[in-house]
Amino acid sequence: MNASRTALTMGAALATVLALAACGGGKIGETPGGTPQANNKKLALLPGVKGEPFYISMECGAKEEAGKLGYELSVQAPEKFEAALQVPIVNSVLAAKPSGVLIAPTDDTALGTPMKQLTSAGIKVVEVDTKLKDRTVATSAISSNNKQGGQLAAQTLAKLIGEKGSVLVINTKAGTSTTDARAAGFEEEIKKYPNIKYVGQKYSDNEPSQAANIVSAQIAATPDLAGVFATNLNSGEGAAAGLRNANKRGEVKLVGFDASPKQVDGLRNGDVQALIAQDPAGIGRQGVQQVVNALDGKPTTKEIETNLVAITKDDMDSKKEYFYRTSC
Repeated sequence: MNASRTALTMGAALATVLALAACGGGKIGETPGGTPQANNKKLALLPGVKGEPFYISMECGAKEEAGKLGYELSVQAPEKFEAALQVPIVNSVLAAKPSGVLIAPTDDTALGTPMKQLTSAGIKVVEVDTKLKDRTVATSAISSNNKQGGQLAAQTLAKLIGEKGSVLVINTKAGTSTTDARAAGFEEEIKKYPNIKYVGQKYSDNEPSQAANIVSAQIAATPDLAGVFATNLNSGEGAAAGLRNANKRGEVKLVGFDASPKQVDGLRNGDVQALIAQDPAGIGRQGVQQVVNALDGKPTTKEIETNLVAITKDDMDSKKEYFYRTSC
């Protein structure tokens, strides 16, 4: 081949490379096709809401495990537990192209399409705490056995009220997989007690003030109200306020879910009679393990459920390891 033809061939090849780079290439951490690179060591955690001790504890466990495995974990959470606030965060993470995402979807249906876009981009997705109805999207889902937690709450509340009287459930938002499972487990279990009347569940929209109003209204409508089960932190704090406002603190027994510092204080001072605690740090650790297994081509577990524990004032000192954190 003569020199002129060699120069033309090299020039054409260079032009092709530049064209490919311009069309497909772009962000650090991506292949030319826009998918995460094999050596991408970035993970993202998308909790359900910012600043909540449960999710902070999860973050601590996830960051610890990610560091051990040689990954960097970033965290982005919405100001409220709302799909409309979480979807833009998912879209932002999609543009950043981490290799894997751990997410607590704030709605079991509305987050389906955004999460599918993550997997279509080659990003491994693991659900932590909450999950979609569509079980085909995530590689793995790690959560507490929430139905079991609801059953444990029913057993605990039944004992506290002497197995008689009316009981109410205050749930957060309809369509939240975890709290719906807790309410379902509670309802199933409480019906085993013939002298307890289950008056149903009401939704607080995750607002403590609404939970307080619900309790106040229920006390007025149900003179023999003996107990309340609040399915999450905000509902529990609001229910406690409602009982204080009605001068029913301690008289109407309250079982809460989770073990944030405020809830632990409430248990200690008598605002709450029992807490059903989860293991959020363990959920975070296992979430990272599952997403890294998926990235390494190792086997993953589709569904992992962690156990819960009931804590009362009498045994709280022996169960301190279940208390949630406010910082890592």
